[in-house]
Amino acid sequence: MHLYRYGPVFRTNLLGEDLIVSLDPELNNFVIQQEERLFQIWYPDSFTRIVGADSILTTLGSSHKHIRNLVLRLFGPEHLRRAMIQEVQKTAQASLLSWLHHPSIELKEAVSNMIFSVTAKELISYDSTSDGEMWKQYDAFIRGLLAFPLCIPGTAFYKCMQGRKNVMKMLRGLLNERRKETRRRESIDFIDVLIEELKQEKPTVSENAALDLLLLLLFASFETTSSAIAAVLSFLTDNPKALQELSEEHDYVIKRRSDPSSEITWEEYKSMKFTSHVIHEALRLANIAPVMFRKAMKDVDIKGYAIPKGSKIMICPSTVHLNPVVYKDPNIFNPWRWKDSGEPAGGASKDFMAFGGGLRLCVGADFAKLQMAIFLHCLVTKYRWKTIKGGKLALSPGLQFPEGFQIQLFPKEA
Repeated sequence: MHLYRYGPVFRTNLLGEDLIVSLDPELNNFVIQQEERLFQIWYPDSFTRIVGADSILTTLGSSHKHIRNLVLRLFGPEHLRRAMIQEVQKTAQASLLSWLHHPSIELKEAVSNMIFSVTAKELISYDSTSDGEMWKQYDAFIRGLLAFPLCIPGTAFYKCMQGRKNVMKMLRGLLNERRKETRRRESIDFIDVLIEELKQEKPTVSENAALDLLLLLLFASFETTSSAIAAVLSFLTDNPKALQELSEEHDYVIKRRSDPSSEITWEEYKSMKFTSHVIHEALRLANIAPVMFRKAMKDVDIKGYAIPKGSKIMICPSTVHLNPVVYKDPNIFNPWRWKDSGEPAGGASKDFMAFGGGLRLCVGADFAKLQMAIFLHCLVTKYRWKTIKGGKLALSPGLQFPEGFQIQLFPKEA
């Protein structure tokens, strides 16, 4: 509607901020690629107060690069290959088995719980299956992230800030306890990595930044990936042909093994080409991260648009992902389109921004795609499902299931 009324670039006021909104693919790509040269990261006050002023999302330059490298020690391909792929598979198998005898499962919530248990274990050795208190505190986060920052009881922003306060209290207590330990732990988690960093003579990361980082990684990992998995199942439910080809690919992976019950290998994961097409197509259509924000560091002129220094820009990836010039029939779920066009190297291009791009490419992109692929493998090789209720997607502004998405799981016939 705004595109046809105002054109691809226009001004508006959102959350009390004057913004330049870009629906132009070329301008979007230019802004992303000029990170820390002509533009820098910026977020609305409500978002910054929730994720933390010292979060990796708001750090710049060498500090951002250093923190990013710390996180990649956990979420980078090497650690995923060496340690996490089996943990992800084990958790997915256990979760699916636990869903089997329920008349219905609220899918996004159940998947969120599954992913949180993996991430919390790797980050802070936290067992969410025995204590769900931290998980509950995150429940209101997504509703408050882009809410008007009115911090009074009853508002979405207030509930979100209370959740943040409670999680930060838990994380700070955990950090203090871990610092007092004198015996070396058998299994190193990410909080150990951060403690070693804080012990340095001139640490790059402050204690507040370490806690903000933990809070954000816990939230981002389960919220975005659970939405993506729910979206994949919604699209597959409506596309039996895609589901059939996906199932055949995963059945073939098992057929090639000498022991059908053996754990999945990295090589098997990397061989799942159609699975990767399904994931990229679902991410293109679902637009899990609906907006990105930047701020102009200098006066910029591009394509006839004058962007004054200090201007705040809101980039909308959905206009890139639904561009009919790039994607034929852009509103149709068609994973086969990626066979012809090829998937974006590194997970991003000017026509695919599900994981951002440039210097700010999502640090958890590889982890998210791994979790999605392994979950689908565990699901389609042993189970089938039917929708009990809901399953329709809506963007407002992030991906939502207005009627929920309840499914029932059944064993797959031999």
